[in-house]
Amino acid sequence: MKLEVVVIPVSDVDRAKEFYGRLGWRLDQTPPGVIQFTPHGSECSVQFGPNLTSATPGSAKEYLIVSDIEAARNALVAAGVEVSDIFHIGPDGPVSGLDPERRSYFSRASFSDPDGNNWLLQEITTRLPGRIEAAATSFGSASDLAGALRRAAAAHGEHEKRTGKTDANWPDWYAEYMVSEQSGAEPPK
Repeated sequence: MKLEVVVIPVSDVDRAKEFYGRLGWRLDQTPPGVIQFTPHGSECSVQFGPNLTSATPGSAKEYLIVSDIEAARNALVAAGVEVSDIFHIGPDGPVSGLDPERRSYFSRASFSDPDGNNWLLQEITTRLPGRIEAAATSFGSASDLAGALRRAAAAHGEHEKRTGKTDANWPDWYAEYMVSEQSGAEPPK
């Protein structure tokens, strides 16, 4: 089973359509009375329209996963969206700014649509074990792939320092590292 669509409650379909279009999300072809957008790199879409849900407009809370929280926040601000400052989760709750160690799952920002449906951006570069199957590794955008290559390059540099020699088989090492990062598996040594 795969999650395909999340219905969000809105009070004004045209206003919501304009807002989600401004985010740059793909407007999908749908039956009449249904508006559907898909965020870049996502396999799950959001839908809204008259009579799709009895939930109160503004009552939804959804997560968007990003590989670079600063770039994602900047893109939203450039689209005219009011976005919170970046914060991270500390031992006693939310703390202003990026996670000092830039750990996955810790750095966040949030925004709301015109109805108040809340969207939480969460930076994830390395998945917890078991969250993604290694055979299903993929990248949602060129910037996600570029970020993964940069992290692999840095890790590979450390690998070469540890071994004391140049690794001519770096493409295979990068690939194994990038797959392990996404799937939460043990990275290559």
